[in-house]
Amino acid sequence: MIQSLKQNPVIDSEYDAIIIGSGMGGLTTGAILSKEGWKVLVLEKHYTAGGFTHIFKRPGYEWDVGIHYVGDMGRTNSFARKLSDYITDGQLDWADMGEVYDRIVIGDKIFDFRKGTENLKQDLKDYFPEEQEAIDSYFDLVFSAVKANRGFYLEKGMPGWISRIFGTRMRKKMLQHSNKTTLEVISQITGNQKLIKVLTGQFGDYGLPPAKSSFAMHAILVRHYFNGGYFPVGGSSRIVKTIDRVIEKAGGTILVNAEVDKVVIKNNKAIGVQLADGQVIHGKKIVSNAGVHLTANKLLPDNLRYAKELKSRLADIKPSSAHICLYVGLEGTPESLNLPKANYWVYPNEGSHDENIAAFAEDINNQLPLVYISFPSAKDPEWSERYPGNSTIDILSVMPYEIFEKWEGTRWMKRPEEYNELKEELSTRLLNELYKLEPQTKGKVVHYELSSPLTTKNFVNYSRGEIYGLEHTPERFAQSILKPATGVKNFYLTGQDVSTAGVVGAMASGLLTSSVMTGKSLLRKITR
Repeated sequence: MIQSLKQNPVIDSEYDAIIIGSGMGGLTTGAILSKEGWKVLVLEKHYTAGGFTHIFKRPGYEWDVGIHYVGDMGRTNSFARKLSDYITDGQLDWADMGEVYDRIVIGDKIFDFRKGTENLKQDLKDYFPEEQEAIDSYFDLVFSAVKANRGFYLEKGMPGWISRIFGTRMRKKMLQHSNKTTLEVISQITGNQKLIKVLTGQFGDYGLPPAKSSFAMHAILVRHYFNGGYFPVGGSSRIVKTIDRVIEKAGGTILVNAEVDKVVIKNNKAIGVQLADGQVIHGKKIVSNAGVHLTANKLLPDNLRYAKELKSRLADIKPSSAHICLYVGLEGTPESLNLPKANYWVYPNEGSHDENIAAFAEDINNQLPLVYISFPSAKDPEWSERYPGNSTIDILSVMPYEIFEKWEGTRWMKRPEEYNELKEELSTRLLNELYKLEPQTKGKVVHYELSSPLTTKNFVNYSRGEIYGLEHTPERFAQSILKPATGVKNFYLTGQDVSTAGVVGAMASGLLTSSVMTGKSLLRKITR
């Protein structure tokens, strides 16, 4: 059972592992170590556990703040599904979103993305009959990049001396793909700007437009959804609930309202953590799932050699993009409102993704460069059992952190009127995008509230309201320091910064980190 530090829980004198942060990477690490017999303590700053997998509620509604869909959960033999089943003891089910999982909307034209590689390929050829050869080449490049990442990530789990001997060779194939931008790679096979715009229409899933993102990240992401999209049955809160049971079964605990002030290090060896209230908890091994920037700048001592190296090598790698999200509550069931399960990715008709992002960053009164619309209540088959007669929608867009930076230091729900006025203006713009595509929802909205980058910073503790940790640029993938083992004995990293963006990326980091900590080939054990 998840406990709160405010309720004076019993805390043991020492744990086998203490994990800082209850996001997907930390939860996966904790669950796998628990199944190896370790007693684990997961510490979460906020009053709710789960990181971007948590939910929040209002009377008659709940919203999933980060889980909008996950790929590759329909095949029981896929890596993603096997790992999900393992860390939840098979107690988490996934609902299929149906044949169409994404709709790319450019101007007044809609391009459906159907599950099944051949289906998607054929549809793209039907949309762009003059680009058949380019489309074939694109799919070949995607599969080539995905295949190459195996050695790249296996190297992250190798002991230092093995990495020094074989690391360059293991990383080489992946770097051939990751060292180029998405736009650079796709532009080599086609000059059709509309096709490029469609092929990169899911860039919001990793947070960088084509001219800035690494093609390796793009390839991993789009391949992830070739077999369709899936949603956790019962909502994303089921994730932390099922993992909590696994951790509790081994004698461990997830503790909320437990902010970590620093990692306690003695003679370059991690021995525990100090909480914000001054309490010190000892652990044989310490794991940070707090993101590398926060880890280096807050959790580790400034004079620590490893902290200095992290700061130096990652100085030019920025956090991923910030965002706004409008949480909408409607009267009427998903069926009566005819809400789709597929997501919308809405873009301006003119300009490239990069041009539109740049124009919006210069002046947010310009057209929204991206609007993502998700229908979680339609995706969850158990929704109406919990909230009969109601429905929910999430509407997201990118947002420069600088727009909200002047209100840093103000309290959540106590911010100035100017801040609330801007949120109301943005909410109206997002609702209008919804009404264009699903006009039957107009007049049915009974509640909405907008989260800003400051909201994300407050609840998920990312420094600039980002979603995906470090931005997924070519430079990020070139950094060999982003791995579980660190320059501090018994101190490890996990989370999106160790692997890649998203739920399964964070899960994979948890598997990688727990394998390094135990010295076991856990991938083989789990996939077997």
